[in-house]
Amino acid sequence: MLEQDDPIRVFEHSSLWAHKGEPGKRLTDKQLQALQAFHGEEGMPYYTLIHKGVRFTEYVGVLQVGNLTIEVLPKADKNDSTAQWHKMLIGMLKAVGLFDIQAPTSSKLSLRANSILDLYFTLYLQEVEYLLHRGLVKKYRKTESNATALKGSIQFAQHIQKNLVHQERFYVRHTTYDVQHQLHQILYKTLLLLKQINTNPVLQSKIGSLLLNFPEQPDLKVTEATFEKITFNRKTESYSKALEIARMLLLNYHPDVSKGQNHVLALMFDMNMLWERFVYVSLRKGFRKANLSYTLHDQVHKYFWKPAKGSRSSIKPDIVINKDKAGCVVLDTKWKNLNGYNPSPDDLRQLYVYHEYYKASKVALVYPGVDLSSRSGRYLCQNTGSLTDKECSVISLPVIGNIDAWQKSIYTHIADWLNKPILN
Repeated sequence: MLEQDDPIRVFEHSSLWAHKGEPGKRLTDKQLQALQAFHGEEGMPYYTLIHKGVRFTEYVGVLQVGNLTIEVLPKADKNDSTAQWHKMLIGMLKAVGLFDIQAPTSSKLSLRANSILDLYFTLYLQEVEYLLHRGLVKKYRKTESNATALKGSIQFAQHIQKNLVHQERFYVRHTTYDVQHQLHQILYKTLLLLKQINTNPVLQSKIGSLLLNFPEQPDLKVTEATFEKITFNRKTESYSKALEIARMLLLNYHPDVSKGQNHVLALMFDMNMLWERFVYVSLRKGFRKANLSYTLHDQVHKYFWKPAKGSRSSIKPDIVINKDKAGCVVLDTKWKNLNGYNPSPDDLRQLYVYHEYYKASKVALVYPGVDLSSRSGRYLCQNTGSLTDKECSVISLPVIGNIDAWQKSIYTHIADWLNKPILN
């Protein structure tokens, strides 16, 4: 186990330097070198390199470098409390299903752990413990062995090669029904990873206990394709949550192959995508509670250009309400604070295209903000400069410290906007 340091918490688009900054928010030379090496692999989008430091981008989440944990938090208002935004990020991840603390095995999970990483580790350990208590699923597998009893089918080529002077043995291929299969190999590999990178002493004993009770498995090379090929049935459906977390941990772990001390684990989320999903689930939750007849779709694409050769290009708004119906409404979310300014021309042009292609009655850009505001305008005719009937609104939604209240506020304000008449 690595020795634990207190996590460094910073906001998106902020910077960390080596030998610069307030105490407790500085990188060591080795930590900076590890981040530089990690970035240099493929040019990671989570941060950019600056002189003797790094500048974070719009990605939020957690980076672990050796024994250092860096939490990158979102920020959309004047509140500069990292503790508050740490809590808000966990709430947003929970709401969109990226951190499912409502699972039966994790209902008592404490949210007062040191870092977001601890929460993911704790949830994974509780899922594996739950599977062990239920009894691990067995599967059939083909095995070959040089046995003293004849079972299965003899492999004559290997039998002659290995047993010329051992006629009491049989080289056979047979079927075994046990717990040694791919699902358990993935879970076991993740437990070994946690043993290596965990910095929380409270979790270390739990990891050790599970490794003692979990049947040892052969090593498995894990790639994205490994998880894509997994299918669940009635017996293995209970493995889905543990495997989902295992996928995040294994595929986002980058070992330090040179010195072996500053491994990097990156669980980072694009804040624009997280905000889009958060608004979507907030609306879906509100519509269901109000029993409204609106239909809600996310990421609905339409093709709008076809080259002479090659693939078509599509447009894909974030949220479409009442798709393919009269009164269709298109929303596009942007994680930025306008601070009273107009949206960028690119964003307004994008909404104009949505208006055309989805035959929408209304379109809107949805931003987080300090205060609630909703202002509408109409596009101008390209020939005469006169007002058209195409309306675009700019909705700024205030950030509220309680996630449930924030979700309710998002739904309420957008529902009120939906019911407003179109400008004349």
